[in-house]
Amino acid sequence: MNFCSECAHPVALSIPVGDNRPRYVCSNCGAIHYQNPKMVLGSIPVWDADGDMRILLCKRAIEPRHGYWTLPAGFMENNETTTEAAIRETVEEAGANIQLHELFSLLNVPHVHQVHMFYRATLLDLNYEAGVESLEVKMFAPHEIPWNDIAFQTVSHTLKFFLEDHAARKNGDTYRFHTMDILKPAPRADSVPAN
Repeated sequence: MNFCSECAHPVALSIPVGDNRPRYVCSNCGAIHYQNPKMVLGSIPVWDADGDMRILLCKRAIEPRHGYWTLPAGFMENNETTTEAAIRETVEEAGANIQLHELFSLLNVPHVHQVHMFYRATLLDLNYEAGVESLEVKMFAPHEIPWNDIAFQTVSHTLKFFLEDHAARKNGDTYRFHTMDILKPAPRADSVPAN
């Protein structure tokens, strides 16, 4: 941040009186500009017919991670609940009609100032199509998931948690709520030097 949104004068990082961390403070009007984490909301859309469970994934048409697979998700908007955001993002990215269930995972990603939340969801029909932010939308059986081409750690972890819980349901268990902190990015396969 370079300029104050109140008076357009330059801002500088300093610790305001009564605070404990640097904030952008306007040198002219004294406005303090707080920056807080962004919320990313999405769903795990599932079609389960006669025990043949499949998960709907989207291939990203935008950066970051263009061409990689993800669950339908995106930034929450103002004046929106988390459930509304998850449903909207699923419609926008996958054109899918879903019934939303409980919150399934919450992943803190502090190095990019984000919190990712995914709800379990049931596909109501098979009428889905790629939105403007998706190159392709496709259903995957658990053994077909393209693990090496998943866009984000939050999606990989959520899918692994989901598949573990789904398998445990055969023993009478239920879906659990999962949370974790992702404290640094995982190395990308395309950035690892060859031996």
